Amino acid sequence: MESAADNHSTDSNSEADNNMTRPISSSSSSSAVQRALLLIQSDDSDSKLQAAREIRRLTKTSQRCRRQLSEAVKPLVSMLRVRVDSPESQPQHEAALLALLNLAVKDEKNKISIVEAGALEPIISFLKSQDLNLQEYATASLLTLSASTVNKPIITASGAIPLLVQVLKHGSPQARADAVMALSNLSTHPNNLHVILETKPIPSIVNLLKNCKKSSKTAEKCSALIESLVGFEEGRIALTSEEGGVLAVVEVLENGSLQSREHAVGALLTMCQSDRCKYREPILREGVIPGLLELTVQGTPKSQSKAQMLLQLLRESPYPRSELQPDTLENIVCNIISQIDGEEQSGKAKKMLAEMVQVSMEQSLRHLQQRALVCTPTEKLPIASCTSEVSSK
Repeated sequence: MESAADNHSTDSNSEADNNMTRPISSSSSSSAVQRALLLIQSDDSDSKLQAAREIRRLTKTSQRCRRQLSEAVKPLVSMLRVRVDSPESQPQHEAALLALLNLAVKDEKNKISIVEAGALEPIISFLKSQDLNLQEYATASLLTLSASTVNKPIITASGAIPLLVQVLKHGSPQARADAVMALSNLSTHPNNLHVILETKPIPSIVNLLKNCKKSSKTAEKCSALIESLVGFEEGRIALTSEEGGVLAVVEVLENGSLQSREHAVGALLTMCQSDRCKYREPILREGVIPGLLELTVQGTPKSQSKAQMLLQLLRESPYPRSELQPDTLENIVCNIISQIDGEEQSGKAKKMLAEMVQVSMEQSLRHLQQRALVCTPTEKLPIASCTSEVSSK
């Protein structure tokens, strides 16, 4: 699922208003920019509305137009303050929000200017709107604005986090996806994780994770947020208390993108390291072994390392064996498999181990073949020369 910031901003592949998708030539953009700036300063509400829609169109694909139209930020923010009970409020609010959203995407200065102009107060009020479109656009705007390091503490201080969690619980599918991404952005600022934890977001994050495509950006942000939140005991308890919570993380570990899988294994490793006795069984019970085995071969370097560490902790004894019984990955996995209940899960783990050994053998064979090719010179070389070249690889 793509974010509303993608669907309604410069990165969009399609535009809701088809008549606004025509390309902007370099010769006409300058005059169009000047005309939009003139109209947005007008006292006439219809002229302002027309200008906002034109600014949205102009900034859809042009970084240059976003810079040239930065002067429009303040009048657009003033449009957000039109009273809700006013007849023209809905189109004014939506047009201004979408124009500001396009101005902010990929432009750090505009992101900061929008917040400095006082946009947060009306945007946050729209999070509580019964109008799902307005709520969706407001959530997308916060997602974009929260990408700025300067804005993060200001957004937090404005009380946005509890409202974003409410959107995460009750919003439209698009708004929920954008809300979790905004929360993930805000979570990187010091102390924000405590604020997020206080809103008890994990049931809603897990629910979203269960229902989204595991290879999606949404799943990646859910996994990243969970990995951060399980660094606290409240987060670990919330995840294991939520029905299907650990399973949802295991499913990402098996089927997610490389980055999502890295977050998922990181979350499970954090739990097991915090209290192995408490969290080992809940993790094993969800059939994590096959996914971990695959990660040790096919994951990112971080995923491989974390998967191996987690496999160590999941075995009956987390401590290395004696020198007479080498602590190989195969021994570790065999030790775990012997403790697994259920033929299906045990059989799957054994099959994965066999496949892993096969992959390892194939990789070793390819390595030997590559070494042999190095030792097959076009001209006759002394044996010592060939040996020297192989040893340097």
